[in-house]
Amino acid sequence: MALVPLLAAAGERTNRVRKSVNAQDTSAESRPDLPLEIAHVLLIDVVGYSKLLADEEIELLQELNQIVRSTACFRSAEASGKLNRVPMGDGMALLFFRSLEEPTRCALEISKALQEHPLIQLRMGVHSGPVNRITDVNDKTNFAGSGINVAQRVLDCGDAGHILLSGHVAGDLAQYRHWLPFLHDLGECEVKHGLRLHLFNLYKDDLGNPQVPEKLKRRRRKKASEVRRISVPRWPKFGLTAALIFSIGAVAISFFIFFHRAPPTTGAHAPGTTATSALAAIPEKSIAVLPFENRSEEKANAYFADGLQDEILTRLSKIADLKVISRTSTQHYESAPGNLPEIAKQLGVAHILQGSVQKSGEAVRVNVQLIKAANDSHLWADTFDRKLTDIFSVESDVAKAIADQLRAHLTGQEEQVIAAKPTGNTEAYDAYLRGLAYTLKTATNTPAYYLAAQKYLREAVRLDPKFALAWALLSLVDARGYISVNLQPTVALCEETRQAAETALTLQPNLGEALHAKAFYHYACLKDYDTAVRYFEQARQFLPNNSRIPQSLAYVARRRGQWDRSEAYFNEAERLDPRNVSLLGQHALSYTMLRRFPGALRKLDQVLDIIPDDADTLSTKAAIAQAEGDLPRASALLAPLRPAAGLAQALETQVYQAILERRPAEIVPRLKEILAKPDPALGYFNGELRFYLGWAQEVAGDHAAAQETWRQARSELESFLEEQTENRRLVEHLALTNMGLGDKVATLTLAERAMAANPIERDAVSGAAPIEVLARVAARMEEPDRAIASLQKLLSVPGEGALAENMPLTPALLRLDPMFDPLRNDPRFQKLVASPVPKETAPTDARRDEKK
Repeated sequence: MALVPLLAAAGERTNRVRKSVNAQDTSAESRPDLPLEIAHVLLIDVVGYSKLLADEEIELLQELNQIVRSTACFRSAEASGKLNRVPMGDGMALLFFRSLEEPTRCALEISKALQEHPLIQLRMGVHSGPVNRITDVNDKTNFAGSGINVAQRVLDCGDAGHILLSGHVAGDLAQYRHWLPFLHDLGECEVKHGLRLHLFNLYKDDLGNPQVPEKLKRRRRKKASEVRRISVPRWPKFGLTAALIFSIGAVAISFFIFFHRAPPTTGAHAPGTTATSALAAIPEKSIAVLPFENRSEEKANAYFADGLQDEILTRLSKIADLKVISRTSTQHYESAPGNLPEIAKQLGVAHILQGSVQKSGEAVRVNVQLIKAANDSHLWADTFDRKLTDIFSVESDVAKAIADQLRAHLTGQEEQVIAAKPTGNTEAYDAYLRGLAYTLKTATNTPAYYLAAQKYLREAVRLDPKFALAWALLSLVDARGYISVNLQPTVALCEETRQAAETALTLQPNLGEALHAKAFYHYACLKDYDTAVRYFEQARQFLPNNSRIPQSLAYVARRRGQWDRSEAYFNEAERLDPRNVSLLGQHALSYTMLRRFPGALRKLDQVLDIIPDDADTLSTKAAIAQAEGDLPRASALLAPLRPAAGLAQALETQVYQAILERRPAEIVPRLKEILAKPDPALGYFNGELRFYLGWAQEVAGDHAAAQETWRQARSELESFLEEQTENRRLVEHLALTNMGLGDKVATLTLAERAMAANPIERDAVSGAAPIEVLARVAARMEEPDRAIASLQKLLSVPGEGALAENMPLTPALLRLDPMFDPLRNDPRFQKLVASPVPKETAPTDARRDEKK
């Protein structure tokens, strides 16, 4: 279906128009910053209103108000407090804040109600975009902003009965299968200020107006009328012959040029293409900031160089007119590498910033140089000698100088952001940079790094309680640690996440990092995805080059089961951050959840190109081999690894390999060695590892040792349950442990609790894992019907698995896993085992092949 790519392109064009409308209608330089919200706007206009008598106008508006108020969408949004109404002269604007579908459904409901009121002729327009709350001349709250402005432009293109959508709205609705039949492409329409909007007409059955709007018809007729017939002159024979000979020659030359010209430059380059020529297709206003060299005598000051580089990069990334590559993609390069054109090609930029930092006591020297990558020429260089108390002026001066060199346009707001001084307390800033450094390291996905970052950021906000940037980063570290379980996911941690985000927003309402932190809190801790998306979109306005915004939106989309939309967000993030190993790894995780193992392996190989021999990445590849039934390949990948307890997934994948091979005796001594001195910082992970030890002992035939180990594991896991009621992995492994101990009632109660707390309808990512746990315990507890039904469902949906690398169950794993041995003789189970490995599990919201 070609409509979806077209809608996506239309959405991009509408975004560009929205920026232009902002530029036309507002002046960032002449007004203070206003907090932005993303509103889903339905604009309603009465056709022929100006021709009515005064009393007729009043009667019509009263009747229209009753019609609008009676719609289900209006009543639902109003009851939840997520609706605002704005009078608009000949009609009204309804601002919804929960879902993009609300204004569209409301428009259809109004259109249906109008069938009983034929004298009321309306046209409606729908758009989604940023709005500001303002106080009007009557001291009442009102709304303004480009979200409403663009909705008005959309509306202006329609006639009576039309429900017109901006391309941005249509592109989002097209991700839902039930909307696709009713979205009809109208092409582009020129509106106020010469801007062009891509429009879609929404109609179904007898609702809406299927006719092309007159405004678009007129423009099409005008274009057609501009094509004139050209009369052919009467040439003499000689002239005709000469012209013919000349034409043949021209055609021959054209063919020669066409077939011998160099291929056009694209993002992918043919073998032998030089890096310099490849840079021709790269935006001129693009830059990557390489790691700054630490020239301090104290090598422990490396954190300071890392932090300074990131702060300069962050200021640059807030300039919308620049393309700035994220630090996560540049941190794998040296400070002064040899082949800059090649690196620039890999990162997709035209310019490179290199630098060095020397810190001695309170004195700091910073050297920076801006290089044009195509010819390795220096455009600008400078040395800054500052006191530590004046370090922010260096960050600001460097960012301004680069923007000037690249001729980037800065709005008044961007100039203020670049010049901002986040704190006046140098000790607090030093603690912030130390905490920031831990979040910037490649191997950040371990409890130790999260705990270190958390410690320094808590110190930063203690030293300066008004340090909004530090509060925001503390909240983000807490939220990520909570959802990844790298920090113990307690109620107290969730509360600190909320308080830190809200403190940051209170201190600086327009701080992009604070909005991002607030969004991630709603995503990770509350699973309030509508609110999270709203804050992510607000943050995007202030962080135009931050890859973590589309990456976070990708996370939300896949938890909603919107896998194709998640894929689009991942691709957007990778364009901004092409060598971010965390991003690539998460993209691979999406492919594994869909059982698209070849796509996952390609992403994992990209990670290994950047950080060879990474244990987590190799163990994930091994887990894919296990899921495909290739145990020798998995064994070869795992053999060189000796992960510590902190790398729980890699360690558990090794244990699972030994169990699948039915040779667990080899791994038992290793687990005993680790658990002899458990790390308290790992919390419930120690109990989880102890479950695996008991399983390995059981498969090895040492039943008595397994029972003793599982009793100890149950005691350890239960000790965390009161504080971590939302920790699904804890509940799931406690259920599996009780299964080993033969406690059927406790086992099934915990399994059902996990499913009820995390239903797959609410969370398409982790909602499948509790179903797998139920299948496993039902198989062992002699409830085959329940086990088979759960397995049949699991093999038909995407999502995470319950064990090791969270690999979803496959027929191969069913064949190999000893936990399913009680089902071996069941014909239904045999049929599942014999079924082919699914190449791709169709998403629940859009069961269609994704076009790559």
